[in-house]
Amino acid sequence: MIVGSLKLLTEKPWLWSFVGALAVFLATIAFTGGYGAGGMVTAALALAEFTVIVGVGQMFVITLGPGNVDLSLPANIGLASAVAMKVMDGSDSMVAVGLLAALACGMAIGMCNYLLIWALRIPPIIATLSASFIIQSVDISYGRGLQIKPPPGFADFTNLQVLGVPVLAIVVILFTILAAIVLQRMIYGRSVLAIGQNMRAAWLAGVKVGRIRFLTYTLSGALGGIDGALLAGYFRGANVDLGNEYLLSSLAVVVIGGTSVAGGKANIPGIWGAALFLVLLLTMLNTFGVSAGVRLVLTGAIIVGVITAAGGQKAQR
Repeated sequence: MIVGSLKLLTEKPWLWSFVGALAVFLATIAFTGGYGAGGMVTAALALAEFTVIVGVGQMFVITLGPGNVDLSLPANIGLASAVAMKVMDGSDSMVAVGLLAALACGMAIGMCNYLLIWALRIPPIIATLSASFIIQSVDISYGRGLQIKPPPGFADFTNLQVLGVPVLAIVVILFTILAAIVLQRMIYGRSVLAIGQNMRAAWLAGVKVGRIRFLTYTLSGALGGIDGALLAGYFRGANVDLGNEYLLSSLAVVVIGGTSVAGGKANIPGIWGAALFLVLLLTMLNTFGVSAGVRLVLTGAIIVGVITAAGGQKAQR
């Protein structure tokens, strides 16, 4: 049985993210004597869901191939949260309109990101980082000092639980199942994988490379926008700095979850495992009294270690 389990972990390395999450959970329980175990799982799911949403968008972008990354997500989340709260204006009747406004805001940012890449012929990392500074400036002038609270019904929904399981987490699980189907079964998803494996070969095979890249950056922006609106509901208010932590975490869950930074290989279930691992790791470090700085260093070290391990395996083949 043990040999079979090890073989499964070797064949599906993304499962290590779930193993890591379980190990961190058990270590924390052992330290606390089992106190608050159920609440820890509920909190982990509630916080991981937001990372998973932006992680899926980041995953599609990174799968396009080397150099593709969306660094505008934190600024996107901050601006979209302000837009959503402003449009909703505390009214439950405006929730749908506010979500559409956040979605449109995120899509516009994603489109602009790709247009910068296409028109100026600059690397995505430079284009999206530059765009983030512009978005932050707009957000500061638009959202700074914004005191509008989310509609009560919307805030209650983002925090709603059934038998200790956040309802929003269930919705996000269904979303990731849909994303997996899109990636593996639909023309768009297969085109993303083909471009990541060999862009020129994909173009020669008839894949509309420019169109697929445009749609992918737009998708990433849209998910960042929706995430901003949901975060504003969960934390009961918009904030310019609301998305700051999602730059590192969106990259971390993609890499730790088994998606290749070289492109052409993606894994959606691993994003959930990696998100739970990071949230539980934060919980454990907080329980142990470790500072936020050490947490960031440790997260960065984990990313470097995973990339190094993945690179080593590729070289051996």
